[in-house]
Amino acid sequence: MKIAIYTLGCKVNQYETQAMEQELLRRGHSLTDFDGPADAYIVNTCTVTAVSDKKCRNIIRRARKSAPEAVVAVCGCYAQTDPDAVSALGVDLVSGSAGRMEFLDQIERVMKHRGEQVVLVDKATARRDLSHRDFERLPAGGAAGRTRAMLKVEDGCANFCAYCIIPYARGPVRSLPLEEAAEQARCLAEEGYREVVLTGIEISSWGQDLKTGQTLIDLIEAVCAAAPGLRVRLGSLEPRTVTEDFCRRCAALPNLCPHFHLSLQSGCDATLKRMNRKYGAARYAESVGLLWKHFHYPAVTTDLIVGFPGETEEEFIQSLDFIQQCAFAAMHIFPYSQRPGTPAASMPDQVPKAVKEERVRDAVETAARMERRYLNLWKKVEVLFEEERDGLWWGHTTRYCKVGVASGENLHNRILSVEITGVEGDTLRGVLLVDGKSPD
Repeated sequence: MKIAIYTLGCKVNQYETQAMEQELLRRGHSLTDFDGPADAYIVNTCTVTAVSDKKCRNIIRRARKSAPEAVVAVCGCYAQTDPDAVSALGVDLVSGSAGRMEFLDQIERVMKHRGEQVVLVDKATARRDLSHRDFERLPAGGAAGRTRAMLKVEDGCANFCAYCIIPYARGPVRSLPLEEAAEQARCLAEEGYREVVLTGIEISSWGQDLKTGQTLIDLIEAVCAAAPGLRVRLGSLEPRTVTEDFCRRCAALPNLCPHFHLSLQSGCDATLKRMNRKYGAARYAESVGLLWKHFHYPAVTTDLIVGFPGETEEEFIQSLDFIQQCAFAAMHIFPYSQRPGTPAASMPDQVPKAVKEERVRDAVETAARMERRYLNLWKKVEVLFEEERDGLWWGHTTRYCKVGVASGENLHNRILSVEITGVEGDTLRGVLLVDGKSPD
């Protein structure tokens, strides 16, 4: 069969799609572009906001309309939280946020025996089933060229932030045991990958369910030791993770990338409390200070939600002032989006759309100035090159700064020294260094 996959959402979804791609190829199927003809279309959905749900529905409708005779199969978080809505779109198969191999088995069965719709998850039992899940072991790496691999080490979340539906889509915390994570990293290095990203829904909670006394820093040390030739990059962290001990032990790992995506959401204590976040601005600032104390120019990046219910102009200004104190290397900025099924959706004092849009513009401008200041710090960097596009080879530094250089050579999957010659937008430009010197 020719199978096309469309993935929405986070790195965990991307990881799980890559695992399905590997398994489909192993079974003798071929992969094709989602916009072209295929025997089956898989949509791996996201449900983090109401906007995400709408995008999922649009993609499903597009697949169904463009290929009426093909199998359309839907999995992921939106299918987990609202399987009835997905079923109503005329798809052939509905699964949830787990059981990927069973999902592929069912696609093959549906292809052979077209007829009734198959629904592997229903709304009545979805939440009960979530509470009994184990960690789902899937192959790491991807079907495309080897450069950066994602390694899922954790699933689920128990934070229950007021704006977030994900605990209801993914269930409680489940962790990949340390020894298995280290072995998978070692195998990825042997396969030729140059970087691995430790990812999960909430990796700061890694190990809580294993009851071994091990925490995230133990996992990081084990992965770095198992694959010393791999760059090791971390997924999003909660501020509580960053302690003096965590930073001291991380700084001793030569292959750990000094890039820390530290979840913020707001720089105002009152807003953080309404969000049900488990820290205040002072604790967050302490984490940022510790990272700068232990690392040379670390890239501290974050997410910011503006226009959360009840956010006044004064609270927004507090957030703007706070992010400038933190000197972020890069930021993702989102207007608050009402997510049905979350406490925030029914909170009073919802912020008007026009106000949210104005605050997004102000925050984006502030973030862009900070990002440019950070990029201007760099004169010489090590770059892992990934792709050639628009006449340049592009890759990323250990701090995840994007770099473009001109070269007639194939630089794919090579780590090379680059002299920085300028900043264009949110990217660095430079020239390759040969034996530490610029080419004549």
